[in-house]
Amino acid sequence: MPRYRPHVAARPSWRCRVCGAAWPCSPARLALLGEYREDRIGLLIYLAALLYEAAGDLAGQAGQDRLTDRFVTWARAR
Repeated sequence: MPRYRPHVAARPSWRCRVCGAAWPCSPARLALLGEYREDRIGLLIYLAALLYEAAGDLAGQAGQDRLTDRFVTWARAR
């Protein structure tokens, strides 16, 4: 049986260490939603802090203008 490997960010590239997609990748998003199931505001605060760090790491790179969508917008309550 394959061992589960958490989809975490490799810094400073902010790519997933497992699948190589832009982090948070789909598996990471699902894991975060499960972990913060009862605390959506806590999830948004955590993601906002990571967004701040990623903005510094990715300064001047293409796609930086979409970091808010990548890190925070997807996690808002619908």
